[in-house]
Amino acid sequence: MGINVSDPLDIKKHIRNVKDFPIEGIEFRDITSLIETPEAFRKTCEALVRITKNFAADLVVSVESRGFIFAGHIASDLRLPFVLARKPGKLPNATYKKSFDLEYGSTSIEIQKNTEIKKGQKVVIIDDLVATGGTAIACAELLTENFKIERSDILLLCVIDLPDLGGSEKLTLQGYNVETLISY
Repeated sequence: MGINVSDPLDIKKHIRNVKDFPIEGIEFRDITSLIETPEAFRKTCEALVRITKNFAADLVVSVESRGFIFAGHIASDLRLPFVLARKPGKLPNATYKKSFDLEYGSTSIEIQKNTEIKKGQKVVIIDDLVATGGTAIACAELLTENFKIERSDILLLCVIDLPDLGGSEKLTLQGYNVETLISY
């Protein structure tokens, strides 16, 4: 049997589909079953590390909270700084803030102003999935607007892409790099 191009790591079987969560009409892709399966989690992290290394990243930024699971592993393996993009009120210092819409509401994320991110650095933004692109665009705009990172120096790296929702295409059209391991 050949490699499934939409699932080359054979990890889709470890991701649960949960209908009507967090609200009716949403089909949630639950990665908890993936991270509870050591071999699937290891393969996933190794692939994310390889992509981050090939991008020649200088630092890793991750969006609260599921992205943290993968970003910590990547940053540790590659000995890169790990920057948190968190929900409002979760960081102890002054922050830059960006509001955005989700497919089922709106929110905002923050990065501390005292974080050492410099113009010219290559940044990988890690999250578990890209859906409409709202979270990724907000995080990327925090970096471009406040830390002067060029769009071409940002890679959004996710485990899952939901291409029917258009987020990865929107990010690519805006000049950001996007890579995912699987798509639905």
